[in-house]
Amino acid sequence: MDRTSARRLAQALVEAADTAADDFDAEAHLRRVCQHCAELLGVLAVGVMYADGDSAVRLAVSDKGGDLAKDLLEAQASDGPCLESYGTGSPVPHVRVTSADALARWPGFTERARARGVGDTFAVPLRARKRVLGALNVFVARTPNGNRPHVRPQEGEEDSALALAQALADAAGVGLHNHRAYAEYRDLSRQLQSALTSRIRIEQAKGILAERWRTGLDVAFEALRRHARRERLVMDVVAGMVIEGSLDDATLLDEDP
Repeated sequence: MDRTSARRLAQALVEAADTAADDFDAEAHLRRVCQHCAELLGVLAVGVMYADGDSAVRLAVSDKGGDLAKDLLEAQASDGPCLESYGTGSPVPHVRVTSADALARWPGFTERARARGVGDTFAVPLRARKRVLGALNVFVARTPNGNRPHVRPQEGEEDSALALAQALADAAGVGLHNHRAYAEYRDLSRQLQSALTSRIRIEQAKGILAERWRTGLDVAFEALRRHARRERLVMDVVAGMVIEGSLDDATLLDEDP
Protein backbone atom coordinates (compact mmCIF):
# COMPACT_ATOMS: atom_id res chain seq x y z
CA MET A 1 0.00 0.00 0.00
CA ASP A 2 1.41 3.42 -0.98
CA ARG A 3 1.37 6.45 1.29
CA THR A 4 -1.76 7.92 -0.29
CA SER A 5 -3.70 4.69 0.18
CA ALA A 6 -2.39 4.29 3.73
CA ARG A 7 -3.52 7.82 4.57
CA ARG A 8 -6.95 7.18 3.07
CA LEU A 9 -7.24 3.96 5.07
CA ALA A 10 -6.32 5.77 8.29
CA GLN A 11 -8.93 8.44 7.59
CA ALA A 12 -11.54 5.80 6.79
CA LEU A 13 -10.83 3.97 10.06
CA VAL A 14 -11.20 7.15 12.10
CA GLU A 15 -14.44 8.04 10.30
CA ALA A 16 -15.82 4.53 10.83
CA ALA A 17 -15.30 4.77 14.60
CA ASP A 18 -16.46 8.40 15.00
CA THR A 19 -20.18 7.91 15.69
CA ALA A 20 -20.97 9.84 18.90
CA ALA A 21 -23.48 12.24 17.36
CA ASP A 22 -27.20 12.86 17.81
CA ASP A 23 -27.83 12.89 14.05
CA PHE A 24 -26.03 9.59 13.41
CA ASP A 25 -27.53 7.48 10.61
CA ALA A 26 -26.36 3.85 10.68
CA GLU A 27 -27.23 3.13 7.05
CA ALA A 28 -25.52 6.26 5.72
CA HIS A 29 -22.50 5.55 7.93
CA LEU A 30 -22.14 1.98 6.66
CA ARG A 31 -22.59 3.12 3.07
CA ARG A 32 -19.53 5.33 3.57
CA VAL A 33 -17.59 2.40 5.02
CA CYS A 34 -18.54 0.27 2.00
CA GLN A 35 -17.50 3.02 -0.40
CA HIS A 36 -14.12 3.44 1.32
CA CYS A 37 -13.58 -0.31 1.08
CA ALA A 38 -14.56 -0.45 -2.60
CA GLU A 39 -12.24 2.43 -3.50
CA LEU A 40 -9.28 1.17 -1.49
CA LEU A 41 -9.55 -2.35 -2.90
CA GLY A 42 -10.57 -1.34 -6.43
CA VAL A 43 -13.38 -3.91 -6.57
CA LEU A 44 -16.79 -4.06 -8.25
CA ALA A 45 -18.82 -3.34 -5.14
CA VAL A 46 -19.07 -3.79 -1.37
CA GLY A 47 -22.12 -4.36 0.78
CA VAL A 48 -22.96 -4.81 4.45
CA MET A 49 -25.68 -6.91 6.04
CA TYR A 50 -26.27 -5.82 9.64
CA ALA A 51 -28.72 -6.02 12.53
CA ASP A 52 -30.22 -2.67 13.50
CA GLY A 53 -31.22 -1.72 17.04
CA ASP A 54 -34.66 -3.29 16.50
CA SER A 55 -32.99 -6.60 15.47
CA ALA A 56 -34.18 -6.24 11.88
CA VAL A 57 -31.62 -7.22 9.22
CA ARG A 58 -30.73 -4.25 7.02
CA LEU A 59 -28.48 -3.64 4.03
CA ALA A 60 -26.01 -0.89 3.15
CA VAL A 61 -24.03 -0.76 -0.08
CA SER A 62 -21.26 1.26 -1.69
CA ASP A 63 -22.10 3.97 -4.22
CA LYS A 64 -19.80 2.12 -6.58
CA GLY A 65 -21.73 -0.88 -7.90
CA GLY A 66 -24.55 -0.28 -5.44
CA ASP A 67 -27.24 -2.05 -7.49
CA LEU A 68 -25.00 -5.09 -7.90
CA ALA A 69 -24.15 -5.24 -4.19
CA LYS A 70 -27.80 -4.84 -3.15
CA ASP A 71 -28.87 -7.56 -5.59
CA LEU A 72 -26.23 -10.01 -4.35
CA LEU A 73 -26.94 -9.31 -0.70
CA GLU A 74 -30.64 -9.89 -1.26
CA ALA A 75 -29.74 -13.14 -3.04
CA GLN A 76 -28.29 -14.42 0.24
CA ALA A 77 -31.60 -15.10 1.96
CA SER A 78 -30.58 -18.73 2.51
CA ASP A 79 -26.92 -19.00 1.47
CA GLY A 80 -23.90 -16.87 0.63
CA PRO A 81 -20.56 -15.63 1.99
CA CYS A 82 -22.04 -12.67 3.83
CA LEU A 83 -24.65 -14.82 5.55
CA GLU A 84 -22.00 -17.42 6.40
CA SER A 85 -19.67 -14.84 7.95
CA TYR A 86 -22.59 -13.28 9.82
CA GLY A 87 -23.61 -16.66 11.22
CA THR A 88 -20.14 -17.91 12.19
CA GLY A 89 -18.56 -14.60 13.21
CA SER A 90 -15.48 -15.53 11.17
CA PRO A 91 -14.04 -14.30 7.86
CA VAL A 92 -14.85 -16.14 4.64
CA PRO A 93 -11.65 -15.95 2.55
CA HIS A 94 -11.59 -15.38 -1.23
CA VAL A 95 -13.70 -17.86 -3.16
CA ARG A 96 -13.96 -18.05 -6.95
CA VAL A 97 -17.63 -18.13 -7.87
CA THR A 98 -16.77 -20.34 -10.87
CA SER A 99 -15.45 -23.06 -8.56
CA ALA A 100 -17.31 -26.23 -7.67
CA ASP A 101 -16.81 -25.36 -3.99
CA ALA A 102 -18.72 -22.09 -4.35
CA LEU A 103 -21.57 -23.76 -6.22
CA ALA A 104 -21.84 -26.48 -3.57
CA ARG A 105 -21.74 -24.02 -0.64
CA TRP A 106 -23.98 -21.29 -2.02
CA PRO A 107 -25.89 -22.47 -5.10
CA GLY A 108 -28.41 -19.62 -5.23
CA PHE A 109 -25.91 -16.85 -4.60
CA THR A 110 -23.26 -18.32 -6.92
CA GLU A 111 -25.54 -18.41 -9.96
CA ARG A 112 -26.57 -14.78 -9.39
CA ALA A 113 -22.96 -13.66 -8.83
CA ARG A 114 -21.78 -15.34 -12.03
CA ALA A 115 -24.53 -13.63 -14.00
CA ARG A 116 -23.47 -10.24 -12.58
CA GLY A 117 -19.83 -10.59 -13.66
CA VAL A 118 -18.36 -11.40 -10.27
CA GLY A 119 -15.21 -13.50 -10.29
CA ASP A 120 -14.28 -13.65 -6.60
CA THR A 121 -15.97 -12.82 -3.33
CA PHE A 122 -15.09 -12.76 0.34
CA ALA A 123 -16.72 -11.58 3.55
CA VAL A 124 -15.68 -10.44 7.02
CA PRO A 125 -17.75 -9.99 10.20
CA LEU A 126 -18.64 -6.65 11.81
CA ARG A 127 -17.75 -7.23 15.44
CA ALA A 128 -17.78 -5.25 18.66
CA ARG A 129 -16.63 -6.81 21.95
CA LYS A 130 -17.00 -10.30 20.46
CA ARG A 131 -20.58 -9.55 19.46
CA VAL A 132 -21.32 -9.96 15.75
CA LEU A 133 -23.38 -7.04 14.44
CA GLY A 134 -23.26 -7.92 10.75
CA ALA A 135 -20.93 -8.79 7.88
CA LEU A 136 -19.19 -6.95 5.05
CA ASN A 137 -19.16 -8.62 1.62
CA VAL A 138 -16.68 -7.75 -1.16
CA PHE A 139 -17.37 -8.52 -4.82
CA VAL A 140 -14.37 -8.73 -7.18
CA ALA A 141 -14.70 -8.45 -10.97
CA ARG A 142 -14.14 -11.49 -13.17
CA THR A 143 -10.94 -11.34 -15.22
CA PRO A 144 -11.34 -11.21 -19.03
CA ASN A 145 -10.58 -14.91 -19.51
CA GLY A 146 -12.61 -15.92 -16.49
CA ASN A 147 -9.59 -17.25 -14.65
CA ARG A 148 -6.70 -15.87 -12.66
CA PRO A 149 -3.28 -17.35 -11.94
CA HIS A 150 -2.78 -18.76 -8.47
CA VAL A 151 0.71 -17.58 -7.62
CA ARG A 152 2.17 -16.28 -4.38
CA PRO A 153 1.84 -12.54 -5.17
CA GLN A 154 -1.85 -13.03 -5.89
CA GLU A 155 -2.34 -14.97 -2.68
CA GLY A 156 -0.51 -12.24 -0.77
CA GLU A 157 -2.77 -9.61 -2.30
CA GLU A 158 -5.82 -11.61 -1.28
CA ASP A 159 -4.58 -11.82 2.31
CA SER A 160 -3.95 -8.05 2.33
CA ALA A 161 -7.39 -7.34 0.89
CA LEU A 162 -9.02 -9.56 3.50
CA ALA A 163 -7.06 -7.85 6.29
CA LEU A 164 -7.97 -4.37 5.02
CA ALA A 165 -11.65 -5.25 4.77
CA GLN A 166 -11.57 -6.74 8.28
CA ALA A 167 -9.93 -3.60 9.67
CA LEU A 168 -12.67 -1.43 8.19
CA ALA A 169 -15.36 -3.83 9.38
CA ASP A 170 -13.91 -3.87 12.90
CA ALA A 171 -13.82 -0.06 12.98
CA ALA A 172 -17.41 0.06 11.72
CA GLY A 173 -18.47 -2.47 14.37
CA VAL A 174 -16.83 -0.41 17.11
CA GLY A 175 -18.53 2.67 15.68
CA LEU A 176 -21.97 1.05 15.82
CA HIS A 177 -21.36 -0.18 19.36
CA ASN A 178 -20.10 3.23 20.48
CA HIS A 179 -23.13 4.99 19.05
CA ARG A 180 -25.55 2.61 20.72
CA ALA A 181 -23.76 3.14 24.05
CA TYR A 182 -23.76 6.90 23.44
CA ALA A 183 -27.50 6.88 22.66
CA GLU A 184 -28.26 4.86 25.81
CA TYR A 185 -26.27 7.22 28.05
CA ARG A 186 -27.78 10.26 26.33
CA ASP A 187 -31.31 8.95 26.93
CA LEU A 188 -30.47 8.08 30.54
CA SER A 189 -29.05 11.56 31.07
CA ARG A 190 -32.22 13.11 29.70
CA GLN A 191 -34.37 10.93 31.94
CA LEU A 192 -32.34 11.87 35.00
CA GLN A 193 -32.50 15.55 34.07
CA SER A 194 -36.26 15.29 33.60
CA ALA A 195 -36.64 13.56 36.97
CA LEU A 196 -34.51 16.20 38.68
CA THR A 197 -36.50 19.03 37.08
CA SER A 198 -39.74 17.37 38.13
CA ARG A 199 -38.50 16.99 41.70
CA ILE A 200 -37.51 20.66 41.84
CA ARG A 201 -40.96 21.73 40.62
CA ILE A 202 -42.72 19.58 43.20
CA GLU A 203 -40.54 20.93 46.01
CA GLN A 204 -41.18 24.48 44.80
CA ALA A 205 -44.94 23.90 44.70
CA LYS A 206 -44.86 22.39 48.21
CA GLY A 207 -43.03 25.46 49.49
CA ILE A 208 -45.52 27.83 47.86
CA LEU A 209 -48.52 26.04 49.33
CA ALA A 210 -46.96 25.62 52.77
CA GLU A 211 -46.18 29.33 52.93
CA ARG A 212 -49.62 30.38 51.74
CA TRP A 213 -51.44 28.01 54.05
CA ARG A 214 -49.01 28.46 56.92
CA THR A 215 -48.74 24.74 57.33
CA GLY A 216 -46.14 22.00 57.06
CA LEU A 217 -44.58 20.72 53.83
CA ASP A 218 -46.10 17.28 54.40
CA VAL A 219 -49.62 18.76 54.34
CA ALA A 220 -48.87 20.60 51.11
CA PHE A 221 -47.43 17.44 49.56
CA GLU A 222 -50.47 15.36 50.49
CA ALA A 223 -52.73 17.98 48.93
CA LEU A 224 -50.74 17.85 45.69
CA ARG A 225 -50.79 14.06 45.61
CA ARG A 226 -54.51 13.87 46.42
CA HIS A 227 -55.37 16.24 43.58
CA ALA A 228 -53.11 14.37 41.17
CA ARG A 229 -54.81 11.07 41.96
CA ARG A 230 -58.30 12.54 41.74
CA GLU A 231 -57.68 14.19 38.37
CA ARG A 232 -55.43 11.37 37.11
CA LEU A 233 -52.49 13.70 36.57
CA VAL A 234 -48.83 13.23 37.34
CA MET A 235 -47.51 15.16 40.33
CA ASP A 236 -45.19 17.21 38.14
CA VAL A 237 -48.14 18.58 36.14
CA VAL A 238 -50.05 19.56 39.29
CA ALA A 239 -46.94 21.21 40.71
CA GLY A 240 -46.53 23.19 37.50
CA MET A 241 -50.13 24.38 37.73
CA VAL A 242 -49.52 25.61 41.29
CA ILE A 243 -46.34 27.44 40.27
CA GLU A 244 -48.05 29.05 37.26
CA GLY A 245 -51.08 30.01 39.35
CA SER A 246 -53.55 28.13 37.14
CA LEU A 247 -54.80 25.93 39.99
CA ASP A 248 -56.88 27.48 42.78
CA ASP A 249 -55.35 26.83 46.18
CA ALA A 250 -58.82 26.53 47.67
CA THR A 251 -59.53 23.58 45.40
CA LEU A 252 -56.55 21.73 46.82
CA LEU A 253 -57.28 22.69 50.41
CA ASP A 254 -60.98 21.84 50.32
CA GLU A 255 -60.60 18.37 48.76
CA ASP A 256 -61.47 15.54 51.11
CA PRO A 257 -58.56 13.32 52.17
